[in-house]
Amino acid sequence: MEFAARMTRCPRAFDPEQGSEARALFGGLAPELADLVEGAAGCSPYLKALCETERDWLEAALADPEAAFEATLNEAGAAAPDKVAGALRRAKRRVALIVALADLAGVWPLEDVTGRLTRFADLAVAMALRTALLAEIRRGRLPGMGEDDLDEAGGMVVLAMGKMGAGELNFSSDIDLICLFDETRFDRDAFHDARAAFVRATRRMAATLSDRTPEGYVFRTDLRLRPDPSVTPVCMAMAAAETYYESLGRTWERAAYIKARPCAGDIEAGARFLDVLRPFVWRRHLDFTAIEDAHDMRLRIRAHKGVGRDVGGRPNLAGRDIKLGRGGIREIEFFTQTRQLISGGRDPDLRVRGTCDGLDRLADKGWVPRDVASMLAGHYRAHREVEHRLQMLRDEQTHKLPASAEEFERLAAFMDRDRAGLESELRERLREVHDTIEGFFAPEEALPPAPGPEAGLDPEIIARWPGYPALRSVRAVQIFKRLKPDILSRLARAVDPSAALLAFDGFLKGLPAGVQVFSLFEANPQLVDLLVDIAGTSPRLAEYLSRNATVFDAVIAGDFFAPWPGRAGLREELAERLRREADYEHKLDTARRWARNGISASVCIICAP
Repeated sequence: MEFAARMTRCPRAFDPEQGSEARALFGGLAPELADLVEGAAGCSPYLKALCETERDWLEAALADPEAAFEATLNEAGAAAPDKVAGALRRAKRRVALIVALADLAGVWPLEDVTGRLTRFADLAVAMALRTALLAEIRRGRLPGMGEDDLDEAGGMVVLAMGKMGAGELNFSSDIDLICLFDETRFDRDAFHDARAAFVRATRRMAATLSDRTPEGYVFRTDLRLRPDPSVTPVCMAMAAAETYYESLGRTWERAAYIKARPCAGDIEAGARFLDVLRPFVWRRHLDFTAIEDAHDMRLRIRAHKGVGRDVGGRPNLAGRDIKLGRGGIREIEFFTQTRQLISGGRDPDLRVRGTCDGLDRLADKGWVPRDVASMLAGHYRAHREVEHRLQMLRDEQTHKLPASAEEFERLAAFMDRDRAGLESELRERLREVHDTIEGFFAPEEALPPAPGPEAGLDPEIIARWPGYPALRSVRAVQIFKRLKPDILSRLARAVDPSAALLAFDGFLKGLPAGVQVFSLFEANPQLVDLLVDIAGTSPRLAEYLSRNATVFDAVIAGDFFAPWPGRAGLREELAERLRREADYEHKLDTARRWARNGISASVCIICAP
């Protein structure tokens, strides 16, 4: 079907003179396509310049945008090594232009837009890496490697992170890359020479992509997501990276690896590395400490970027960051990734890279209500479209809404909207996202003080809690401080508050560590009621749970109250879990954990309301 017949929208020229100049360049276009060129160029100085530069190419490209895109990638991919930099820059101009026009006209949905931008980024990284490694090989600087080893990049792999890894690249995006090499392919004596060659190749690759020339640039390239970037080389040995993540890896790095994907070089080696990292990213237990970490990251972003509280609860749009601000893109991503981290260790179906795919899987599995997941996915797509329009205007890596009325009028024209309607919709979307997500993370406001003796609870028992092992870390104390008023309130409402307090005291005293359990309680307050009921029924069971707190994982799983599966169903479930494990020891651990959880969960079933 022709481009014009597929159009569902068209921008209006904010600057009619600039739009008319661009329209005049394309006398042979159908009226609908001429309107599109005029509207795009009349709003975006960047797109007007591209129309002028690619005048001879664009008219034919609009006849079949998919074919034009594929031909552009094929042409760039066939470039000779000494022509790669120029070929990629020419391809970047054409990809940016056809993607922008197809996006503005509604011919390609958001997923096609971001997917095609990502495909071009994959090609660009692969071509730049191949050219850089070829130079090292021809100079004899990569020990034992010849040109025949280029297809596997001599054991080097580039991991695409962030939106590139997820296939969701922005219109004017940085690309986040981590470069690694398989050190096992080199003898000990050759290791340092190989690492030096890979470091040089990485720097050359990044320069090919990001250096600005008279022909422009390809992608701004960020290599700082690698382990400890202030002291490590830009290309690391896989073993060194594994050691770092095993000993020092943080929650934000685990979240980053949800989207990691080998995009260039030795793809098989990259896949093996990600498989080795699987236990680091996907914990075997339900990991509610991720909520606390994500909340801390949100607060740090707000403090660093100046995206604090809106006055009177009404989103202020002037200069607002649609990505990092309250109710913005990053909040939806944090929500999705945190939920994936919590339960993805036990459910491999949740290990997907895309944000909307993640929300859909979480809804399928009962971790997020379907209406909430659909609402957040809709707002995410709408936010991303606004983000793209902001970046299309001047090819800037910006996420900030206009600060002036005039520029907001330009944005509204670019989206073929009236300004008042656009502002109203943006405010409502930002507010709804913020209100939905805020309650999921730990609250910013201080909770009321804990009830004292007037609640009928023995203050001497409560006073000894800070000396227990579960409260020996600063982080555990911070979480428990937020939980404590609610826990004491629930204990005070028990049939026998004194007995319930003593039983809970026994539970708390027996906990070897508190961060994970407290985070679990904070995210699932109903578990506190369950624990109070168990404590009031049998203190010995409460003591048992303190030594086997992971049993609470089963209570909040989506299928906990499902009908009993029977012996055959249990056998099938255990067999499936064992199939996921690679060796005998892991199979034994899985079988023990499955049996222990099954027995322990019966305690919770008996006491659950």
